[in-house]
Amino acid sequence: MSITGLFPIDKWNFKSQSILNNLPAAEYEQLCAHMMEQEYKKGEILFREGTVPQGIFFIKRGKVKKYQVDRDGKEQIFYVANSGELIGYHAILTNERYPDSAAVLEDSTIACIPKEDFLEALERSTVLPQRLLRTLSHEFTVLTNSISILAQRSVRERLAIALIVLREKFKDEAPPGKDIVINISRKDLANIVGTGDENVTRFLTEFKTAGILDTHGRKIMIRDVGKLIALSGYNSR
Repeated sequence: MSITGLFPIDKWNFKSQSILNNLPAAEYEQLCAHMMEQEYKKGEILFREGTVPQGIFFIKRGKVKKYQVDRDGKEQIFYVANSGELIGYHAILTNERYPDSAAVLEDSTIACIPKEDFLEALERSTVLPQRLLRTLSHEFTVLTNSISILAQRSVRERLAIALIVLREKFKDEAPPGKDIVINISRKDLANIVGTGDENVTRFLTEFKTAGILDTHGRKIMIRDVGKLIALSGYNSR
């Protein structure tokens, strides 16, 4: 089922895929001249908050969580980046250290573009600066929306929203006619929602009883995304 017109999914995606799409050939070649591709296992760290950036990361396959860690060591996941997205360029653009951390959620193939190549391409390109500006503006809107949701919505509503967004993230991996499977740990899901693991487990059981979803281990299959959208509260606000 498509959620177009039912849920504002654009408010939850950074759209950084558009940065490299149809970039002039010469500019793309310059940007990727020294790009190094690497395989990452689930849970591996790409970069940590407070470290000096050495490059930007292009997710060729897989998913990456962006998060911050509070004083008690608890993660707050504020974004899940998908295949085709770029991450890690904010710190380079501002000439600062990474403001957050990034780790892979599943086995992934990720390429690193050296900082120097990225900055040189940015300086010479006639297209890249405008694309980055548009993307950064949209990302600010997404993050503002996320902060608002955490402050104003109940845990049940936040979980419903997180599941809707994750369903879209995992949609492309589902074979035609097959279930969309959200493969994520309860801990990571709780860190996206901003609650404890036990709350997530309790509400997932409630959603399962209501026929909204099924679970198999860490895997979640949404059966009725319409009901999930209704639970999110978007239709009533």
